[in-house]
Amino acid sequence: MGQKVPPKANRLGYIEDWTSRWFNLREMPELIEEDLHIRRYVKQKLRFAGMSKLVIERAGKYLRLAIYTARPGIVIGRGGQEIENLRQEIESMVGKKTFVNVMEIKEPTLDAQLVADALAMQIEKNVNYRRAIKRAIGSSMNSGALGIKIMVSGRLGGVDIARTEWLKEGRIPLHTFRADIDYGFSEAMIKKGKIGIKVWLFKKEFFRKTDKDLIEEARLVDKETIESLPEPESGRVKEIIPEIKTEETDVVEEKK
Repeated sequence: MGQKVPPKANRLGYIEDWTSRWFNLREMPELIEEDLHIRRYVKQKLRFAGMSKLVIERAGKYLRLAIYTARPGIVIGRGGQEIENLRQEIESMVGKKTFVNVMEIKEPTLDAQLVADALAMQIEKNVNYRRAIKRAIGSSMNSGALGIKIMVSGRLGGVDIARTEWLKEGRIPLHTFRADIDYGFSEAMIKKGKIGIKVWLFKKEFFRKTDKDLIEEARLVDKETIESLPEPESGRVKEIIPEIKTEETDVVEEKK
């Protein structure tokens, strides 16, 4: 049997970050279970809001949630009423002061979890799964993805024997740490049972910058910083960047 490792877990510490950002050895089991309850509740509450992920941060007696969604208007509600109700419900659940931030996802077709959720909703509405998969692949590739792979499993088409089918386009380098591969999983509930949906989406590839590239970037930053500064008064050296001397100040020093 092959060892299946999710792309996000394989890249933690390299190009991926944790979605639970806290550390507490004494209360770790209780806090992990609390995080699980919060995620299940928020996912059920915002199942039609296009939520991609939920980042939980803890600092002492405070809890901060960052909701990444493609439809921030639905999450916030009219006048911020919906998000305020969500905050109060989570506060009563965990007993801690809670802050909720909503982050908008600009390109939903480049988010694997949103693509999987959209496919699940289409399959639940009796849309042909092959047609839905091809449409999702085309949308993601047109948005700039370098590769995408979608796999569906279950009693596809209502048949008696479950099977697995998948379609792929582009590159999916799963063993390359520098490859930014997004992974999403969702389930569609139909009359015959559950249909599992997995999506691997290859966005871009990170390369280590050479010393020459770093020096060039530093020069560009310095040039932009100098141009954004106001003109020096009476030939004084700019106080913000004392190391960089302009030609005007050099002339003044020579005269002295």
